[in-house]
Amino acid sequence: MPNFLSVGDLSQSFLMNRNNTALKTKLNQLSLELTTGKVQDVAAHLRGDFSPVTSIDRTLTTLAAYKTSNTEAALLTTNMQDSLEAVQGYVSEAGPNLIMAGESGNFQMLKPAAGDAKQKFDAVISTLNTQTAGRSLFSGTATDRTPLAPSATILNALNVAVAGETTAAGVQAVVDTWFAPGGGFDAVAYKGSVNNIAPLRIGANETSSLTVRADDGAFRESLKGLAVASLVSDGALSGSVSEQADLLSYAGEVLLTAESAVLDIRSNVGVIEAQIEQASVRNTTETNVLTIARAGLLEADPYKTATELQAAQTQLETLYTLTARLSQLSLSRYI
Repeated sequence: MPNFLSVGDLSQSFLMNRNNTALKTKLNQLSLELTTGKVQDVAAHLRGDFSPVTSIDRTLTTLAAYKTSNTEAALLTTNMQDSLEAVQGYVSEAGPNLIMAGESGNFQMLKPAAGDAKQKFDAVISTLNTQTAGRSLFSGTATDRTPLAPSATILNALNVAVAGETTAAGVQAVVDTWFAPGGGFDAVAYKGSVNNIAPLRIGANETSSLTVRADDGAFRESLKGLAVASLVSDGALSGSVSEQADLLSYAGEVLLTAESAVLDIRSNVGVIEAQIEQASVRNTTETNVLTIARAGLLEADPYKTATELQAAQTQLETLYTLTARLSQLSLSRYI
């Protein structure tokens, strides 16, 4: 009698169920791949070699960090540029007015010009004390505090320093010394750090350095010119209109020079703004290219997927048909 292997009913039921589950799983997987365009079994698709995807993901993470740094740097430079524009505006407006008032020698013109300069002195200090997202723009590394003391504190110190002077030349000499490096400005007015903030990394092997501080020479001169006029407004040399007129003329000349220096700083910041924008564009382009490349590595072939999906559907339908026939099988039909 020949030997043969038979499959019991329970075993046959188990095999049917297992095949049914496997086909349904495959059908779902192929349906997702066809719908999303992405392979579901990444390991099998890449044959276990994840290095290309891992490398791309690492670079994308780095580029995301650069994007955050670029956004921060762009915000800082934009607000810094706005502040510098305001300072330049105050200085450019006050300079000619003070020269005109000084040359007139008319007390009726001296007083309002000096008073206006005092208001601008306060405005420039407030502008240089600008903060962005809780960080002072012009304090160097000391971003947690404003770089300049209140205008009243500075003017009080200057008024005390020039109290004994009786000529415009004498006041000028005292104020020049006070605003020079190592003078009263550093001791009383400037509260920031003498160190610049660390360069911001905005791209691979590329950094952006913001080195503008409130103790820069351009700001010292701007504040000095406005401070001299403010002293006149406070009553310095009140016994001589001509000496006050000389002080205002001197203040105006200082501001004309300072305006050019502030403009230079604005130009430098503008260069940094352009550098940040260019780096941002490059990083965005690279991110898009890598994202497309990553998608290509994990992309499902639509034709192959559709073919396999059709085959899986046919197999599942065949399995259902076979199961239905087997469930109706009886001994009489078998015989």
